[in-house]
Amino acid sequence: MGGRRRDAPGSGEDYSFVSPVVKYLLFFFNFIFWLISLVMVSIGVYARMMKHAEAALACLSVDPAVMLMVVGVLMFIITFCGCVGSLRENICLLNTFCICLTVIFLLQLAAGILGFIFSDKARTRVTEMINNAVVHYREDIDLQNLIDFGQKEFGCCGGVAYTDWSRNIYFNCKQDNPSRERCSVPFSCCIIPKDKQEVINTMCGQGMQELEYIEAGDHIHTNGCIDKMVNWIHSNLFLLGGIALGLAIPQLVGILLSQILINQIKDQIELQNYNLKHRADPWS
Repeated sequence: MGGRRRDAPGSGEDYSFVSPVVKYLLFFFNFIFWLISLVMVSIGVYARMMKHAEAALACLSVDPAVMLMVVGVLMFIITFCGCVGSLRENICLLNTFCICLTVIFLLQLAAGILGFIFSDKARTRVTEMINNAVVHYREDIDLQNLIDFGQKEFGCCGGVAYTDWSRNIYFNCKQDNPSRERCSVPFSCCIIPKDKQEVINTMCGQGMQELEYIEAGDHIHTNGCIDKMVNWIHSNLFLLGGIALGLAIPQLVGILLSQILINQIKDQIELQNYNLKHRADPWS
């Protein structure tokens, strides 16, 4: 990076290796993500305070609100180091910022590689999560809306097949089940023509588990959501790759800018030490 002179153009003592472009670009880069982290923490705290359905959230590996707060706090600390380190030209804080970004990037890369290598285990884990979500479907309105949205968007029903809904106590097909929804499926499983603009019949899935696969297929989506999700991922690899690249680029930019600024600060310190040495002993 080009240097700059503060006072006398010919004075070596006033020369600075630290580029203001790199310094303030890194600051604003961190400041934007620092604000984002505050929003994430606020949303996470609000969601955690408003959410009381602990049993329904048991189907998930991690409470989304808690995960949002943890990610937000980590992001707040890292970007704070980047902001203060760039403004104060503090090598310690900049190194902390750079190392944290590098570790996060490597962890994301490792997670992607492991997910690809152990795709079967990942599929099994996702299947377990969906089956647990089916069990707790009626216990939390947010979880219910999420499942309904997924089934309508992917055109699927249940985890592996529409009969998975028998896992839920309300939709269970046992003869002693007193529920009015016995042997049914949620309305989000129903096949609804897109050209019809009418009130959705929420009882359209009534008794569908009692029908054979082919017969039920005339009224509801019989395929499970797992296969639909896998097919969607395979057909949208470029989109997912673009999202992954979009997440990686800001991290790489932050690492690059912090390393450039660290090297400039070190050069500036060497220059200052050189000037102090020769000012104290001009004959050396």
